[in-house]
Amino acid sequence: MTTTALTLISSMATKQVLAELIALYRHTLGAAAPAIELTSVGGVDAAKRIAAGEPFDGVVLGSDALDKLIASGHVLADSRVDIVRSGVAVAVPAGAPNPDLSREESVKQAVLAARTLGYSTGPSGVALAKLFERWGIAEQIAPRIVTPPPGVPVGSLIASGEVALGFQQLSELMHLEDIDVVGPLPAEIQIETVFAGGVVVRSGRAEAVRGVLGFMASTETARVKRESGMAGV
Repeated sequence: MTTTALTLISSMATKQVLAELIALYRHTLGAAAPAIELTSVGGVDAAKRIAAGEPFDGVVLGSDALDKLIASGHVLADSRVDIVRSGVAVAVPAGAPNPDLSREESVKQAVLAARTLGYSTGPSGVALAKLFERWGIAEQIAPRIVTPPPGVPVGSLIASGEVALGFQQLSELMHLEDIDVVGPLPAEIQIETVFAGGVVVRSGRAEAVRGVLGFMASTETARVKRESGMAGV
């Protein structure tokens, strides 16, 4: 990493949208814009790296994970800003029959019928696991769940055929080849994650990071978020 660039770390779910928001920010500010380097890894890994004191200036994670970093003193509390919200979509290998996602019961039946299932280890995955418990099927489907390693998208396991029915943020599925995105979860069980950003306590460039995060949260960025399968907060 260069010494002049602002350094941000994020979860994989926001990799593409943040890259595009950074490009828009630099285009908008022109010569006055700082260089920005983005590192995107699994959300759990990103939080661990901030907690371990790695020299990043800013961090963007699911709001719950960011709040924990604030509570532990690693991110400035008054710097927290909600940037985007993202819903969960369902995908299958390209050419496979599409399950019915029109209502909660039909999704449950699709889960029970799937040869293998996959979802992330991030906030949406935690929420899905709770949904399966509420349905009373968690133990029944446990042997068929394929958990991707941190930073590995569920979509890549769907594309390879290892996962027959996968759940992940739409933003992480919509640009992948060899999969069919069937659609979002129905409203009654939709899982939305708010991704928020903050300034890392050890950063010496807090105001510059605040400027970037503030722009990312602004209404000027609505189109970019929409095209990335997300929405403003």
